[in-house]
Amino acid sequence: MRWVLRSSDGVDLAVAGLGGAGRPVVLLHGLMSCAASWEPRAAALARHGRVLAPDARGHGRSGRPEGADPAAWSPDRLARDVVELLERTGPAALVGHSMGGLSALLAAVRRPDLVTAVAVEDPPPDLTGSPPGLLDDMRAWFTAVAGPHPSRAALEAVFGHPRPEVGAHMGHCSVRRDDGWWLACDVGDACAIAEHWLRRGLLDEMSEVRTPLLVVEAGESVAPPGQLALLAARVPGARHLRLPGTGHLVHDADPAGWAAAVSALLDRTAAG
Repeated sequence: MRWVLRSSDGVDLAVAGLGGAGRPVVLLHGLMSCAASWEPRAAALARHGRVLAPDARGHGRSGRPEGADPAAWSPDRLARDVVELLERTGPAALVGHSMGGLSALLAAVRRPDLVTAVAVEDPPPDLTGSPPGLLDDMRAWFTAVAGPHPSRAALEAVFGHPRPEVGAHMGHCSVRRDDGWWLACDVGDACAIAEHWLRRGLLDEMSEVRTPLLVVEAGESVAPPGQLALLAARVPGARHLRLPGTGHLVHDADPAGWAAAVSALLDRTAAG
């Protein structure tokens, strides 16, 4: 089941229902990804509630803001989209990967009455100390791999080296166009989001969350060393878990370890 939520700034946001019943568990994807990438993992969380997965603005089946206002791509606006979803569904647990983790934490800080628990997976809390030119490097890489590809399998092969789970993940977020297969996210939109991360650190603000929190760190994390452990240390009762051998897509590299950790959080908060 899919439905559309119109954001307060006029963007149509696609929301997928991925099974389960009861209080929502909302899955928030990362940059250049999409809601469909969660489909292989949804069943592991369906016993905890109604699993929902929105496509972030500019991703998947969602629309994108008109005009050139950089604020339309800011962490604040992305978090506001999540809040507006919860205002419709009622209180929910948030499970966010990377960009989705940033949105989950900011949403929990702003509206703790709507968030029952937060599990974040390898978000980048503060990239302001990154080397100069990182955004240009990201733009060049995204442009090179976004498409066109002659087939979905070819797209998956490009993204799947050296980690096959990345190829399968991104295959869920591909679309077929007249000239071949592409990722369902415009490179310019993705860079507009990432540019905010390089200019504004979010660690201090996200550390204000007081919702039950799980911080999962990849063995090969994109977050600067020590930041995710520091985030968890600042939040009373939070748990920090690093899963060795995993890349940035922890939930696809170690689905059993990821699901066990997230389920433990959801069981604890449901009981309490």
